[in-house]
Amino acid sequence: MTDMLSAPHNALPTAPTSRPAARWAAAGGVVAGPLFLAVGIAQGFARDGFDFTRNAISQLALGPAGWIQTASFVLTGALLIAGATGLRRVLRGGPGATWGAALVGVFGVSFWVAAAFPADAGAGFPVGAPEETVMSGHGAVHMFGGMIGYLALCAALVVLARPLAARGLRGWAVASRAVPVAVLAGFMASAASVLAFTAGAGLGLLWLSAVTARLSAGAGSDK
Repeated sequence: MTDMLSAPHNALPTAPTSRPAARWAAAGGVVAGPLFLAVGIAQGFARDGFDFTRNAISQLALGPAGWIQTASFVLTGALLIAGATGLRRVLRGGPGATWGAALVGVFGVSFWVAAAFPADAGAGFPVGAPEETVMSGHGAVHMFGGMIGYLALCAALVVLARPLAARGLRGWAVASRAVPVAVLAGFMASAASVLAFTAGAGLGLLWLSAVTARLSAGAGSDK
């Protein structure tokens, strides 16, 4: 009898802290995309020879100041993985909790792969690099890791449309299913336009940030 009476009392202190802790963890997923893009754009304008119409942000990891972009890859991966953990806790017991979080986690790991295996030089960057890009082993791993990562992101956004719809956020759910199409279109156009690739990847990052923030905020009306 004593155990039965004391159990609810002992459980009460943990309930109020679980949701704030989950939201703090999910905040990593909110910050990751905007931070990564801000660092990349700032470097793109500051680094000699870099041209957004010809060079991918990942190439900023090359050259003397490349450590900044490498650090950005590492930090973004850590924030995304923290965000995935937070999403799993926020959505616990609901649709998308397992697969949505797992796919975001895979996306986060792909940034660590990008940090460990840098992109190849080419298109005149870094300064002195040839125009033609010659694929290396580490460049191939970089590209493959990015492909897997962004496919995981697209799948995650589709999966996360379910909890959005379940909360009555129908417009958000429709957009979360449409954004992956734009992301993949950017990737398919990358051979003709690097800027299209950057725009598609950036859109995916920013939408993941928005969806994570919306789900972490709890239920609400569709606006």
